[in-house]
Amino acid sequence: MYICPMHPEIEQDKPGDCPKCGMHLEQKAVPAGEEDNKEARILARKFWIGLILTLPVFLLALGEMIPALSLKVFASSKLSRWLQFIFATPVVLWAGKIFFVKAWKSVLNKSLNMFTLIAMGVGAAYGFSAIAIFFPDIFPESLKKHGGIGLYFEAAAVITVLVLMGQFLEAKARKRTGQAIKALLGLAAKVAHRIRESKEEDVAIDQILKGDLLRVRPGEKVPLDGIIIEGKSTVDESMVSGEPVPIAKIEGDRVIGATVNQTGTFVMRTEKIGSETLLSQIVKMVADAQHSRAPIQKLVDQVSGYFVPAVLGCAVVTFIMWFIFGPSPALAYALVSAISVLIIACPCALGLATPMSIMVGVGIGAQSGILIKNAEAIEKCEKITHVLTDKTGTLTVGKPQVTAIITANGWDEKSLLSIAASIEQNSEHPLARSVVDYVKEKGYELALVDGFQSVTGGGVKGKVKGKAVLLGKQKFIEGNGISLPEELKKKSDELQGKAETVIWVAFDGQVAGVLGVSDPIKNTTPDTIRALHKMGLKVVMLTGDNEKTAKAIAKELGITDVYAGLEPKGKQGIVKKLMSEGAKVMMAGDGINDAPALAEAEVGVAMGTGTDVAMESAGITLVKGDLNGIIKALRLSRGVMRNIRQNLFFAFIYNAVGVPIAAGVLYPFWGLLLSPMIAGAAMSFSSVSVIGNSLRLRNIKL
Repeated sequence: MYICPMHPEIEQDKPGDCPKCGMHLEQKAVPAGEEDNKEARILARKFWIGLILTLPVFLLALGEMIPALSLKVFASSKLSRWLQFIFATPVVLWAGKIFFVKAWKSVLNKSLNMFTLIAMGVGAAYGFSAIAIFFPDIFPESLKKHGGIGLYFEAAAVITVLVLMGQFLEAKARKRTGQAIKALLGLAAKVAHRIRESKEEDVAIDQILKGDLLRVRPGEKVPLDGIIIEGKSTVDESMVSGEPVPIAKIEGDRVIGATVNQTGTFVMRTEKIGSETLLSQIVKMVADAQHSRAPIQKLVDQVSGYFVPAVLGCAVVTFIMWFIFGPSPALAYALVSAISVLIIACPCALGLATPMSIMVGVGIGAQSGILIKNAEAIEKCEKITHVLTDKTGTLTVGKPQVTAIITANGWDEKSLLSIAASIEQNSEHPLARSVVDYVKEKGYELALVDGFQSVTGGGVKGKVKGKAVLLGKQKFIEGNGISLPEELKKKSDELQGKAETVIWVAFDGQVAGVLGVSDPIKNTTPDTIRALHKMGLKVVMLTGDNEKTAKAIAKELGITDVYAGLEPKGKQGIVKKLMSEGAKVMMAGDGINDAPALAEAEVGVAMGTGTDVAMESAGITLVKGDLNGIIKALRLSRGVMRNIRQNLFFAFIYNAVGVPIAAGVLYPFWGLLLSPMIAGAAMSFSSVSVIGNSLRLRNIKL
């Protein structure tokens, strides 16, 4: 799809110009490797040819002012006037044709824009001069000097060339705002090593099907999204998370297409292909967000709607005032001033102020692992006062892990873990799985188990190396006639006070130790909470977990407001309540139960490691699932909105100062009158300056 940079609601399936503003439509998501920029090439060719033809027109017109060139006599001759016409005509009618075409379309579409003003200004200057060449007798004697009427071919030609240069520079600069998408697309692997019937073959990515087995060697890109079924490695996932630290991957772990395999070789089973992959989803989300409209744009649109008619009115008033009250020749002064007003009042800078900042900001966010669904989320993010966050999977890792190991006298950690994991490998309980995964990650060996039994609500038992092993709750161990050391009881109580689940392990009638299992707080969470408090934001925890666990986590993180035991509707209700009290709420979560609250909040932030439903409901997705991304999102939002306000300030001030000067308000005081050529240069560079300021966002530190 092709879309307008200034009016994203304008979409079509082929290239062309926007019927509202006349700007060249851009592809919403640029295909990988496509470097062609037809618009920029055409503008460059027209600019350079136009410049070559304009130079002699400019020199001939200014001949009287350059004595050293000895052109004074020649400049006022009939031949000079015809040469100006001959050289200026292709500049205006060929190089500048695109402006007249766009202006005519703006009239047909009843949407006057910058090209309407340019075409009227250039057309008036060229048309007046052409009539003076062919029909000089129709003009009054007061306008005739040195044997002819004053010509403005140089103004028409120079303005055309300057506007072409501005459009060319703008096209090149706009192209840079889409570099984020090109960079993402360029990450994708092109070839994969597919394994079929024990044979390995290299095939193109678009030939891979779901379920295909692919081998990935060190240094290669992971071809598509899938699961490791054999081998282990470390994978650099910075392309989606923004974090440079490689992630260890073992059998059963998910891998993401376009990330880079580093140390080991593994075989993966493909789960997602084509548009289903995370990379494709990121590209689509970035493209959609870059062309969405921020609420602040509505104000700009309203102003722009009245802008062009107001400028036309100002030009008419300027012409009349100069014609009635101006010095002789009044018509010449009136024409020059009116043309200057039309040329300098470029609404393009105003229209580009918001979308250019949004495009750059969304791209920067994507490269840092922050996926922004729409521009509205950026604007609202800046005004947030409360950050509400789910606990499980958001503040915490989201799955139980072994977080404490306490051995009894005569036992070491390795022996205790090996015994515990050996018996737990036969259990399907989530806590049992966490123990087994932890021990496998350590690389400890597991023993064979005989006579395994699971006791509902108590624990498990069996024999390892011919000795009886019991594993489970304290009551289960005691119920089997085993006495518990007082020291271990105290430490068990301490672990329970931290909301950890305690697993007792007994071997051959004696307690071997205890394991503490919990959903640990993510490493980055404490620093993030402190940073949010430092930014003056109120942090509130919403969780469906029990109050004891919730308060233990909250106390550790320094969160004072905690709501526990909540159902999805309860979380949504708290969001509504705070918003009704005037709070600007950001909600962060990762599960299906968080979706209603995410959709209700001013800004919803989903963890990329969570459910698709949560991500669909949220305005912002943190690819890494790291709450620290909220800090980055807030900084990005503030930077983008500050940049937009700077752009709008430049655009408004430029027009507020430029139009009166072009109209001639300084002439009565200092005799200063703005040349249409200078007005053309100023108009061209106003748009380029707005884009240049937007591109400064690429240096923002998140």
